[in-house]
Amino acid sequence: MAMFRLQAGAMGRGASVMAMLATWPLAPAAQTVTGLPPVPVQAMRLDIPPFDLPATVASVPVAAGRDGKLGVNLSEVLVGVPGVLARDRQNYAQDEQLSIRGFGARATFGVRGVRLYADGIPATMPDGQGQLSHFSLAAADRVEVLRGPFSALYGNASGGVVQLWSAQGGPVPQRMLDAGVGADASLRLAATARGIAGPLNYNLALGHFRTDGYRAHSRAQRTSGNARLGFDLGDGRTLTLVLNTLAQPQAQDPLGLNRAQWRADPRQAVAAATAFDTRKTLRQDQLGALWEAGGERDDVRLMAYAGRREVTQVLPIPPQAQGPLSAGGVVDLDGGYGGTDARWTRRGQALGRPFELVLGASYDVQDQHRRGYQNFVGDTLGVQGALRRDERDRVRAFDQYAQLDWRLAAHWSLLLGARHSVVAFRAADHYVTAVNPDDSGRVRYRATTPVVGIGYRPDPRLRLYASFGKGFETPTFNELGYRRDGGAGLALDLRPVRSRNGELGLKWHPRGAPAVELALFRADSRDELAVASSRDGRSTYRNVGRSRRQGAELALDGDLGAGWRLRLGLTWLAARFRSGFLACTGTPCLAPSLPVPAGARIPGVPRRYGSLRLEHGDDLGWRGGLELEGVGAVPVDDRNSAAAPGYLRVDLDAGYGLALGTTRLHLSARVDNVFDRRIVGSVIVNDGNGRYYEPAPGRTLTAGVRVDF
Repeated sequence: MAMFRLQAGAMGRGASVMAMLATWPLAPAAQTVTGLPPVPVQAMRLDIPPFDLPATVASVPVAAGRDGKLGVNLSEVLVGVPGVLARDRQNYAQDEQLSIRGFGARATFGVRGVRLYADGIPATMPDGQGQLSHFSLAAADRVEVLRGPFSALYGNASGGVVQLWSAQGGPVPQRMLDAGVGADASLRLAATARGIAGPLNYNLALGHFRTDGYRAHSRAQRTSGNARLGFDLGDGRTLTLVLNTLAQPQAQDPLGLNRAQWRADPRQAVAAATAFDTRKTLRQDQLGALWEAGGERDDVRLMAYAGRREVTQVLPIPPQAQGPLSAGGVVDLDGGYGGTDARWTRRGQALGRPFELVLGASYDVQDQHRRGYQNFVGDTLGVQGALRRDERDRVRAFDQYAQLDWRLAAHWSLLLGARHSVVAFRAADHYVTAVNPDDSGRVRYRATTPVVGIGYRPDPRLRLYASFGKGFETPTFNELGYRRDGGAGLALDLRPVRSRNGELGLKWHPRGAPAVELALFRADSRDELAVASSRDGRSTYRNVGRSRRQGAELALDGDLGAGWRLRLGLTWLAARFRSGFLACTGTPCLAPSLPVPAGARIPGVPRRYGSLRLEHGDDLGWRGGLELEGVGAVPVDDRNSAAAPGYLRVDLDAGYGLALGTTRLHLSARVDNVFDRRIVGSVIVNDGNGRYYEPAPGRTLTAGVRVDF
């Protein structure tokens, strides 16, 4: 059992933050509590219950401080959601690994192929690359996950959609102080305040997290803030401001392990990690505004956001590999991003049947100054050396979309949608020498993605549906950034992935029993993007032909009676290449020579995975929970030459809540990986050094305390 080590300095800083928030001037508490109306699921942009939609939508409540988790990673929340594989890398320099129905599994860092939103503000850049690091779980009310064909209505790289929504304040102001400690000197401090003060509905959250890391050379620290301020302007109009900030001054990168290293000591870091002091620093600030006006028949929504992000990352690229065309081993990115979205909703009748129509347009832009430096000076490694890359990258996305939901008969409904997208990339090279030619270039992608779904309601508690649509995914700037042949310039030969997606589903909500949802799906893609080579922290990509992802999902969610609740998600997924191709053995890749046959499994995707949470109790008194996570074997490269073994992990948590006048105290404790199984938590797909494996911790203990007042 790992021991705790609490850092007094960090606790002192967190305590001062909490004290400041606890004394925030708020409106006096009301004497009576008025229940808030239920918040509708907003993943489909329609004022329709998710039960009636011909799509798979999950809404997962976020209960901070109840189940003993540290509340840092999104993977802690998505237990029991089928189709979603969220894997904590134990590496805060690379973010979590998130895939939905196999889309996004190729990402070696960040999130690809899945659209991310926080309070309606995009957390995915217009090129399709997203980050989860600024998601504030302390402020969250719920997380919504949209899977299947209708994800395409969110545009580029929409293999699925994940949206986090902050909680709204109630008529009685609430303040919460939350602290959690865990193995490897992990510490999380959070303070939130929410309520209503006149026309203002507010939710404020501050958080601090630090850890020494499960593995050697994996220390990390981050501080975040999130504010959601809603203003009632009268006459059905509201203005919502969303501000968040993230500072990550330290995140060491232990890199992956090969199989022998993982078996010998899963907590070790490879020599290159310490030799180059591989690490990442990050700073991001963002502001968003949403203005909404609602009427009896028409609604208007206008959204705008802007932010700035600065990233510095040291990679383990050897000095001898940094030839004349190399961009060096230190990545330095900074730049701004922003966008707008305008939407009009009309409700009415057509042929005597009700309909809801949505028309909208969005524009997103990202301007980025990318510099590269050598990661050495003389014989000293892991420091910023000579400049090797200097360019300005710009990507713009302009989209128009439409949705129509029509109740065409008593038991039938029709949902139509389409989105037209244009995504333009431009790079201007400012580092041109006699041996390093001009790498400037530009490329534009466009696509129209229609979607149709039909729903049948044979019974008030039963829904059947079928849906079909098209989708597309452009390469990101990181994938365009390096040519697989090692030459100068962007990889402008990469084509977007285009897919055809179909789904059949059943939703049954029996009285007095958990809801049951079953979905069968298939997604056929062409020009699949895959890793061509990945070595020393740098990856190149190529189009490899056709692929197919097909499978089934089962979800159970609801009360079992006598205070017991269950959430279960099971997924069977066959993700395979349907075209054979030649793979590369290293970088640079001048002549691919290793055959990958048609039928090979797409790496990073298990055939079977699922998770379950069974809990009992409530906020006051004793409560407890059991969680199971099972993941099948995961192939690590295109050739399926090796696989990370599957596992079944068992977690237990317990807590006690008591009322002390108007204050509530919640104590919790948790044991993860109860049976101390040796687990590969995630894989680095196609790593050229054979270091595919990112180990997960053995048995660990966390404990927390939360005070609500």
